Amino acid sequence: MRALITGADGFVGRHLTNHLRESGDEVFGVDRECDVTDATSVRAVIEGARPEVIYHLAALTHVGDSWDNPVGFTRVNVLGTKNVLDAAFGVVPEATVVLVSSADVYGVVVEADLPLVETFRVAPANPYSSSKVEAERVAHEAFRARGQRIIIARPFNHVGPGQSIQFVVPALVSRLMDALDEGRDEIPVGDLTTRRDFSDVRDVVRAYRLLDEYGVAGEVYNIASGHDVGLADIASQLIEELAPGVRLVTDEGLLRPVEIPVMRGSFEKLHEVSGWEPTIPLSTSLRDVIDELRVRRLAR
Repeated sequence: MRALITGADGFVGRHLTNHLRESGDEVFGVDRECDVTDATSVRAVIEGARPEVIYHLAALTHVGDSWDNPVGFTRVNVLGTKNVLDAAFGVVPEATVVLVSSADVYGVVVEADLPLVETFRVAPANPYSSSKVEAERVAHEAFRARGQRIIIARPFNHVGPGQSIQFVVPALVSRLMDALDEGRDEIPVGDLTTRRDFSDVRDVVRAYRLLDEYGVAGEVYNIASGHDVGLADIASQLIEELAPGVRLVTDEGLLRPVEIPVMRGSFEKLHEVSGWEPTIPLSTSLRDVIDELRVRRLAR
């Protein structure tokens, strides 16, 4: 399979590149050298690669940053998606586009709503998720109007080696390592009362490839573990592993204007069409994050 990945140098893009190559695919990856908001640049990349499948990962993804830059998030995540879909249809109309959205589109939910399924309403609660809802709308329009083969993935939280320390698990690991090195007995944290559905990034990218093979055009698929875990519980595990005795101190600057208290998704639809299910336990993911960050710090 001849595959093109946008956002190939990012956390997920690197793991997807490795998985596709290990599966025997021919992979072309672009990142900052292709501005997805520039339609001409996007078309040139697709003309050069002439892929059979496009995994559209290029996006702005940090929820906290989206409050400060909502226009930028809309340009990259919505206009960028439209440019990729239009160029794909113009150059390789038979190609599949796997569009990576986010489970954040479901917004604030309560325990009675769980597990979330793909038919649940969308109600974005921040500029990032609003941009993802709009990107999905663009994709649905392209599917309906011209029959383009587009499959939408809605991953829940994912974690694994190589993730930016902007995100909660590597952020906690990095702060605990700093506290240990500097002899401090506390670290700043945001809201750890929330519960999240975490999948290992290596399971997530495996799902993306399966969606290209087995997904139904125009459909949306959750990628989830089916379990939620408290961020406070993860923090406790990391403290025990890295820096016993360190205290967590809430930092007002790390709190978001709107926080989703709990998220848990159903992966039944994805499993039914492809057989996918999560295989890597969270404990392994956490251990791999710790090991990778230790290597990263030694290389400074």
